[in-house]
Amino acid sequence: MPLSDIKAKSLKGGVKPNGEKTNKPYRVTDEKGLYIEVTPKGGKRWRFKYRIGRKEKLLSLGLYPDVSLKAARQKRDEYRTLVADGIDPSIIRKAEKLTVGGQGSFEAVAREWHTKFSANWSKSHATKTIENLQNNIFPWLGAMPINDIKPTELLAALRRIESRGAIYTARRVLGVCSSVFKYAITTGQAERNQAADLVGAIPPTKTKHHASITDPKEVGGLMRALQDYRGSFVTATALKLSPLFFVRPSELREAEWSEVDVDNAEWRIPARRMKMKVVHIVPLSPQAIEIIESIRPLTGRGKYIFPSARSETRAMSNNTVNAALRRIGYTKEEMTAHGFRSMASTLLNEQGWNADAIERQLAHSEGNGVRAAYNYAQHLPERKRMMTAWADYLDGLAKGADVIPINRAGNK
Repeated sequence: MPLSDIKAKSLKGGVKPNGEKTNKPYRVTDEKGLYIEVTPKGGKRWRFKYRIGRKEKLLSLGLYPDVSLKAARQKRDEYRTLVADGIDPSIIRKAEKLTVGGQGSFEAVAREWHTKFSANWSKSHATKTIENLQNNIFPWLGAMPINDIKPTELLAALRRIESRGAIYTARRVLGVCSSVFKYAITTGQAERNQAADLVGAIPPTKTKHHASITDPKEVGGLMRALQDYRGSFVTATALKLSPLFFVRPSELREAEWSEVDVDNAEWRIPARRMKMKVVHIVPLSPQAIEIIESIRPLTGRGKYIFPSARSETRAMSNNTVNAALRRIGYTKEEMTAHGFRSMASTLLNEQGWNADAIERQLAHSEGNGVRAAYNYAQHLPERKRMMTAWADYLDGLAKGADVIPINRAGNK
């Protein structure tokens, strides 16, 4: 029978509720593992009994009446939730005692690291990183002092991720944890990088490429399908520019009018919107300028070239181009918005354009971040020629012609 406040108040030291005298502590149960322990001198302490694996454990929840019956039950329920998720509440309690205000715990150090470094990341990357820690690491290791965590404990958390088939996430989280440990070492909060011992413990993932069309005849069919799209004019415009620009889908859909300089035939994407945090220049071919100018009367007074259908203050949805591709008959196994990058990379390399110019136009990473920040305009004259030649090549394919790329004609 559950306890009541009246019954708890009536309990006395040295005498059990049934009147039996005792010189030892005795306990009176409430429910769900909670009970009150009464000492021979009349002290009353709440305790919670639970099991982790096959091991039975006890936790003190405070003295009665300082901790009321209601408060004790609330704390018990919190701990029962942790136990149900496979988390030992005693670890949480130990960490709370060993750290001050959360300082020195893995979660505190990880959040400190994230706050300091995420300012230089894209918003999506910063959000994904902290979410991965919140969902996969903090519940099990977050409250532990970072210097006390053992490689086996970190591996156990990673195995939980791996067990659900999320191998890529497991490897990514391991890398994030390694960065957190390195930061803890430099700030004097840890002695070594426990994640370093787990290199190779998570199996490699199979590389998954974005679906793309690279056969010239099929590309011609795709170009004709894009031109015939009968949906929203904003979506149609984004579709037509996707193969001409071959930027990342997020970079295209978030394009702002302030970034486009038609007079100089350039679209300059600011570093804050680029994956590698470096300014990126997209030379505008005559075809691209014509398409951009066609939509200016519709969206040119707003911020975004491709605003959301629901609100002009937001950019187009991240799935709009992919949805349009499905609408014109291309499955996700055949073509994706990101696939325009693979299409351009494959065909431009086959045509003999400078590989470095192609890589720079794709805005792929450069090992030296400082050098990359200064070299964003590298190969720009050739890139301008290449982008115009590429637009002409796609026009030719759309018309069904037997197109000879400009570089193959000897005009390098």
